[in-house]
Amino acid sequence: MSELTIAQRDKLMADLRVVVADAEELLKLTAGEMSESSVGLRDRLQQRLTDAKHSLLTLQASATEKAKAAGHAADDYVHDHPWQSVAIGAAVGVVVGLLIGRR
Repeated sequence: MSELTIAQRDKLMADLRVVVADAEELLKLTAGEMSESSVGLRDRLQQRLTDAKHSLLTLQASATEKAKAAGHAADDYVHDHPWQSVAIGAAVGVVVGLLIGRR
């Protein structure tokens, strides 16, 4: 399975936050309307939501650390190879300019 891109990972985390928030709101709204037999189910759902929130925070921390590491690596590369970095930036600028100029 391929790695998720940063945009996909951010969207997934945002979607999970929305699902968790909606589920918590649903639990609050139906707290007084549940029968005795469904109280256990409600408690299990609450525990799973807590676990999901914890997992989401762990994923977010991991993604943040990886992004920081990538940023530091890019910064180190630019400091170690300044002229190559300038050449790469210029080449990317030319390619983007050509693509924009075509339209």
